Amino acid sequence: MNKKTTIARLLLGGLLTLFGLNGFFHFIPMPAYIGNASQFITGLGAASYFFPLLKLTEISCGLLLLTNKKVPLALIILAPVLINIILFHLFLAPEGLALPLILGGCELYLLKQYKNKFTPILNS
Repeated sequence: MNKKTTIARLLLGGLLTLFGLNGFFHFIPMPAYIGNASQFITGLGAASYFFPLLKLTEISCGLLLLTNKKVPLALIILAPVLINIILFHLFLAPEGLALPLILGGCELYLLKQYKNKFTPILNS
């Protein structure tokens, strides 16, 4: 793989690992959402399993990306997570949209770089 692919993989993996760990250790202050965004987050939090599962998924996939292990699997697992993060910010909290768009861009770039790994799945 080329330098751009390595940079995208490390950036995506590093940020997901960082924010996943923050979900447990709270070392980065998160914004207080208002209105519909607050209701959405509160609703997800009411299902006590959701955020721990989400953060463990972010950490585990982030570590797979950082260590360059099972990258296509990590990308498949992360796709719906990143889509939801982007849509949340697009529709409910647009002030925080820049970082999710960067993560989504890294995801799309990496999916393109690893497209040969997905061909058997898509052709079956």
